[in-house]
Amino acid sequence: MELSDFDFYLPQELIAQHPVEPRDSSRLMVVNRASGEINHHIFHELPNLLQPGDVLVVNNTRVIPARLIGEKEETGAHIECLLLKRVERDVWEILIKPGKRLKVGQKVSFGGGRLIGELLEILPDGNRKIRFFYEGIFEAVLDELGNMPLPPYITEKLENKERYQTVYAKENGSAAAPTAGLHFTRELMDQLRQKGIEIVEILLHVGLGTFRPVKVEKIEEHEMHSEYYRVSKEAAERINRAKQEGRRVIAVGTTASRTLESIGQENGLIQAGEGWTNIFIYPGYSFKVVDALITNFHFPKSTLVMLVSALAGRDLIMKAYALAVQERYRFYSFGDAMLIL
Repeated sequence: MELSDFDFYLPQELIAQHPVEPRDSSRLMVVNRASGEINHHIFHELPNLLQPGDVLVVNNTRVIPARLIGEKEETGAHIECLLLKRVERDVWEILIKPGKRLKVGQKVSFGGGRLIGELLEILPDGNRKIRFFYEGIFEAVLDELGNMPLPPYITEKLENKERYQTVYAKENGSAAAPTAGLHFTRELMDQLRQKGIEIVEILLHVGLGTFRPVKVEKIEEHEMHSEYYRVSKEAAERINRAKQEGRRVIAVGTTASRTLESIGQENGLIQAGEGWTNIFIYPGYSFKVVDALITNFHFPKSTLVMLVSALAGRDLIMKAYALAVQERYRFYSFGDAMLIL
């Protein structure tokens, strides 16, 4: 398929700069794959749109303050680092701006020497590997010195860092939030459980590979970066029980979808475990585990638009996105949501 197949017009003013309050007051577009019908709701109406026995699968990763501002030791030149993923205990894969300023073996000082990074390697894709030196606990140092890695299209300051975390975020490790989950409140989750809807937690640490622009015209040639996932035995058993009983498995976000499909078998069941996935889902892919999806509105020509197009069909998704623009839905991380049934 051609990259241009996933392009659409998006006015700049529809890119959400701040989250709505409360979280579940965002708009929710409901897209029915079978009928092609599209309806408009508010996210807090979700319990009325789902059925008892449905299983919501959420990604409980937590965003780390992955953006570090430092100085090159020899010259004092400004260096910005974004932590992407932990390779080993004190070694991380990172992005550096400006990349040309730092060569292998050179060091960067953060927080007046509270944290020192030594560049180990320049990777083929332009990312870097860096080793950190510090005293104490790395997570505590990072929490002190790091900033929340908001996407570059959000230009307004976020007053409350927790608004870029889901209410069920638990395990540190992501460079970006699983944004479909930002619409949930604890009260809404209680309402869902009271209706008999199960909520199952899995983990995928979100890197920036998911959001990297596709630079090849033939999308089949695009390669995804790998991300770490973990699915517990209990989570696998609950999801498998639902599949065996004919109940719907609804992924909250593309990250949960990619995790489930990475470990899904042809019979629709999954296996517990952990590892790295670089699965790339685009039209032509046959979903094994995911029956429905809650997601945000994504970039034109992005792998995320390709994933939702694989689930609902490209034509229906393009129709839904055109309607979203017409109806002034809010796009991207702090934007509105879509439920694909």
